[in-house]
Amino acid sequence: MQYHAANTDSLMTITNRPDLVFERGEGSWLFDHQGKRYLDFIQGWAVNCLGHCPPEITAALTEQAGKLLNPSPAFYNGPMVELASLLTANSCFDRVFFANTGAEANEGAIKLARKWGQLNRDGAFEIITFGHSFHGRTLATMSASGKAGWDTIFAPQVSGFPKAVYNDIASVEALIGPKTVAVMLEPVQGEGGVIPADLEFLKALRGLTEARGILLIVDEVQTGVGRTGKLFAHEHAGIAPDIMTLGKGIGGGVPLAALLAREAICCFVPGDQGGTYNGNPLMTAVGLAVVKRMLAPGFLAEVDARGQYLAKRLLELSAKHGLKGERGSGLLRALILDDERGPEIVSKALVQAPVGLLLNAPRPNLLRFMPALNVSEVEIDQMVGMLDGLLQR
Repeated sequence: MQYHAANTDSLMTITNRPDLVFERGEGSWLFDHQGKRYLDFIQGWAVNCLGHCPPEITAALTEQAGKLLNPSPAFYNGPMVELASLLTANSCFDRVFFANTGAEANEGAIKLARKWGQLNRDGAFEIITFGHSFHGRTLATMSASGKAGWDTIFAPQVSGFPKAVYNDIASVEALIGPKTVAVMLEPVQGEGGVIPADLEFLKALRGLTEARGILLIVDEVQTGVGRTGKLFAHEHAGIAPDIMTLGKGIGGGVPLAALLAREAICCFVPGDQGGTYNGNPLMTAVGLAVVKRMLAPGFLAEVDARGQYLAKRLLELSAKHGLKGERGSGLLRALILDDERGPEIVSKALVQAPVGLLLNAPRPNLLRFMPALNVSEVEIDQMVGMLDGLLQR
């Protein structure tokens, strides 16, 4: 596709992109190179937690860009220190390592758990994960993931990730052995089809890992930073994990992720872990603005209310069209279809005129919704009205 003097053929093919170029975004809306607007209920896969180009992020970037971009991770910088302190003050964790992507944060969590196993469990290194899970696209995080077919794409896999059955505590217990160092899971399996972990399962998992002297790692790359109506999704179960990873929403649209751990688990020594851009002040200044907005009085309560409203409207659609209901947590939800037309609906929603709609189908039989956390009821109603028409066709 030609775009001004440039051509999209210069980009490596990693996905089938439509012939349009987005040039501008505002809140829940995107605008392409021909001026068409789109209601965005993907938001970069739950990345743009405050929508497109929110004033808090614009201000943070502008101010920090005029001060300091990158002094090197060998030194402290102001936003890095302030964001780490804000995260530890509002969680059960004591230390933070900043990264660029969720996959990098999960890779760090795997390394930290294995180092802890060397020191505390006679070299134990296996991390129990779950079928249909998604932890990233590095070799180790792909191996940790339970996504179908991923065991052969870049074989051989990294060993040490036996798979349990999600929401089945007996399947976890059956896999624990002398080589086990941790259990790692998403509180809601997003790519797996927006499947929430039962709160009783999370509580039982925390009890089991404590009883067997192994770690509990929660991958909150998609669920963390307000997405489910709590600052972190594991808070719904009232548990305190040993390690947590964040990504996507913590940067509100810029590349930022984090690995958090309790003090007793923090066994990295200088040289074990690093990264050219970890704690970059330009990115952490944005993260600081995002987390402060999450902690503003009433914000998370509004997310919870909007999540309930979206669930209600999706259930109405399901009843009207004879579908199979909805599920999710907060503003991470899915509409379960009665067939496998999800990708077809996504394609038709994109090209409809005069206004397009951005949806996602992680499974052929469902649609996933990840709107901005400050989405309005009017925008939810507009999305439901557009989707209603697509379902009728």
